[in-house]
Amino acid sequence: MTGHAQASDPRAPESVWDYPRPPRLETSARHIRVVFAGETIAETRGSLRVLETSHPPVYYIPIAAIHQGVLVPTSGHTWCEFKGEAAYYDVVLGDAVAAAAAWEYPRPARGYEALAGHVAFFPARVEACFVDEERVAAQEGDFYGGWITSDIVGPFKGGPGTRLW
Repeated sequence: MTGHAQASDPRAPESVWDYPRPPRLETSARHIRVVFAGETIAETRGSLRVLETSHPPVYYIPIAAIHQGVLVPTSGHTWCEFKGEAAYYDVVLGDAVAAAAAWEYPRPARGYEALAGHVAFFPARVEACFVDEERVAAQEGDFYGGWITSDIVGPFKGGPGTRLW
């Protein structure tokens, strides 16, 4: 089983090369916050992290911790060999729109069932994402949605020349 594990120590440096493949899913009590159009649109201390070799963590936020009405379903879908089919959302607040800025796995594959009811955000497509009030850097590339903080070390997949890693 890929497993649902307890949260790791948020202060210890983590190398993405120590993360497993297939990815590991774990709970996180870290303070997660997403800002868009000047407003905090999501905030929780009860997220899930997906950890996969060569990728920064991706945080999945419970849908109940996201402001109602900011997620507008799109027609886009992608497939993950581990987690299953992803569905995408535009993030909309007033006149501000971020196309396909969030995604979820409505019917996650076996081993990742806990992802149901959780949404992840691309840090590069919203105004800002924070982990314990540290602003994250976005994983390079337009496909991956990893959150890079000072306690995560790479190199990371996503940039030029990393496609076949």
